[in-house]
Amino acid sequence: MTSYLMWGGFLLFILAMLVLDLKVFQRQSHKITVRESLLWTLFWIILALTFNAGIWHFQGSQKALEFLTGYLIEKSLSVDNIFVFLLIFSYFKVKPEYQHRVLFFGILGALIMRAIFILAGITLIENLHWVIYLFGAFLIFIGIRMAFEKEKEVHPEENPLLKLFQRFFPVSKTMHGEKFWIRDKGRLTATPLLIVVIVVESTDLVFAVDSIPAIFSITLDPFIVYTSNVFAILGLRALYFAVAGIMDMFHYLHYGLSLILVFVGIKMLTAEFFPIPTWAALAVVGGLLLLSALLSILFPAKTAPQK
Repeated sequence: MTSYLMWGGFLLFILAMLVLDLKVFQRQSHKITVRESLLWTLFWIILALTFNAGIWHFQGSQKALEFLTGYLIEKSLSVDNIFVFLLIFSYFKVKPEYQHRVLFFGILGALIMRAIFILAGITLIENLHWVIYLFGAFLIFIGIRMAFEKEKEVHPEENPLLKLFQRFFPVSKTMHGEKFWIRDKGRLTATPLLIVVIVVESTDLVFAVDSIPAIFSITLDPFIVYTSNVFAILGLRALYFAVAGIMDMFHYLHYGLSLILVFVGIKMLTAEFFPIPTWAALAVVGGLLLLSALLSILFPAKTAPQK
């Protein structure tokens, strides 16, 4: 059982890193360069692996393997978020220098929502074990649907959370720099940038429904599930700026992600009869990601001829 000291230490560390990121490294809004984003991506990966080494030391090799597998699954599935973030920022015409701020607060909310989702999911499985079969079937369904998904779209005007927010708060028609709230004729008014944060938050809520059950196929240890989620999410912001411009190169990636979802779904359904070791699951997930990336490079997408 993970001690309260480890939970407290982890949460304080993550809070300190978020404050340091916002108040020191990103104190002034600016366009994130590819070099800067690659360095941050490398930093978060090294941090996750260092944390994994700590788990190995304090909790043993099995827990460390569970964390690494869960981290890889969550990291790979979070890549799919990048496509949607691109569409959202394009739809709302968010300037590059403000995108980091939006992702920061969007991900801060995601950390809270995912903690609630994880605790609820683990509680359900521990008290109603058959729920794990529902999760497994759901992941297979989502994986198959992803494989046949032609093109991602965003429709903010149909977002129920956004509709609810706009019923209670007025929204200005123009951006006001990096501000989320302004005073318009003495009335508190939201800016379009806050609307983008709400859309990002609600989008991650949908992704959490897909990704969190996937890690339940590896472990039900809440500490391992949550920490692997956190490191995957925190590294997502840097990864977005690093690969946003080259995502089209990896056109087979979504097939790899869909196969990963189908695989973990099958793993959940067959766990009682044919348990798949964690090391084997790690090998399958890593292999599928590598294969989809290699196929994308070896067989580049055909571009439509310009007229």
